[in-house]
Amino acid sequence: MEDLERWELRHGDGRRLFVYGTYAGEGLPQDAPGGAWPALHLRHDALNDQWVAISPARNTRPQSAPIGATAAPSCPLCVGGPELPFAYEAAVFENRFPTLLEEPPEPPRLEGPTAPSRGRCEVVLYTPTHTGSLATLTARELARVIAIWTDRSAELWDVPEHRVVLVFENRGEDVGATLSHPHGQIYALDRLPVYLQIRMDALVQHRNTHGTCLSCEVVRRDLTATERRVRDNASFTVGVPFAPDWPFELHVRARRHGVRRLTDLTIDERRDLAGALREVVRIYDQLFDEPLAYLMACQQAPADLAGRPADDWHLSFEFLPPNRAPNKLKVRATVETAAGLFINDTVPEASAAQLAAVSTVAEGAEVASIPDVDVVPVPGLVGVTDT
Repeated sequence: MEDLERWELRHGDGRRLFVYGTYAGEGLPQDAPGGAWPALHLRHDALNDQWVAISPARNTRPQSAPIGATAAPSCPLCVGGPELPFAYEAAVFENRFPTLLEEPPEPPRLEGPTAPSRGRCEVVLYTPTHTGSLATLTARELARVIAIWTDRSAELWDVPEHRVVLVFENRGEDVGATLSHPHGQIYALDRLPVYLQIRMDALVQHRNTHGTCLSCEVVRRDLTATERRVRDNASFTVGVPFAPDWPFELHVRARRHGVRRLTDLTIDERRDLAGALREVVRIYDQLFDEPLAYLMACQQAPADLAGRPADDWHLSFEFLPPNRAPNKLKVRATVETAAGLFINDTVPEASAAQLAAVSTVAEGAEVASIPDVDVVPVPGLVGVTDT
């Protein structure tokens, strides 16, 4: 077991910064004004019975392209940038351009229902190196990222108002990523979005009808359908789902019943997860001989109305790349966006065969060198005196 120290600092505008690993005690500039987001709020879509976040500040986010092997002068996530002016190994900070806030402004009074944009928006920096991915991180860096995801998830789940903690990554300009530096994000939500409510309802309905766990049934089906399997390990199934929305969609799903959130993973399961995530991204990068853009969502069990993790939920990481072929993107068209009927341009089993064909890692090799890393918080607030 390797201990990973966590240091908490504050930016001058009040945003929290967590530095993981080596920290020499440098302070952060404290002369920055506090953030102001007067237009930030939620609006209720009455016809679809769902909430929409209004966040115009996101239009002012910075953008950087990949430059060089280690750093890009304009990247705010590199060492020396406005978020981390000193050297770091890994870090998490509250988003400078948030959609959700711990203490949001009061919503405007309009002709329809509004609500405060309450929650959290955090940015997770995997590495100080400007280029790379989950596929190229060292074994220790990858284990560290999973430990950080778990650490931040645990703290955010401790807030009673949070019903969802979503760890995710947007990689590549084709999915709207504005910064190429290897990083992900974490959102905590105080209400359940429609897609997650549909999943929870399906689990409850299956349990009430059949008396069994629907997620376990999905795992059994995936294990049986060898033509959709891509790279399984002892703890996770890795394959194209039975009815994917996207041509090369891959799901990494926990086999064991009871693994509902990252905090439920054993040491061996954390190691297997790291190996599975690394291999999935390696496969994507070899599929068309270039880094494949994707959306990655870590689906942890939402909190039910009593604040407990939803029953029968299995932790999963879902990868959603937009490509349907080299240099060809699938775009959500009218039927998909307006009616909700996704049209997949490929046969799932054929896509799985393509993905499996480029998987070259020997069984077990992807986890052999991955250490177990555990976060150790350093008490107190540090590094707040620099001006």
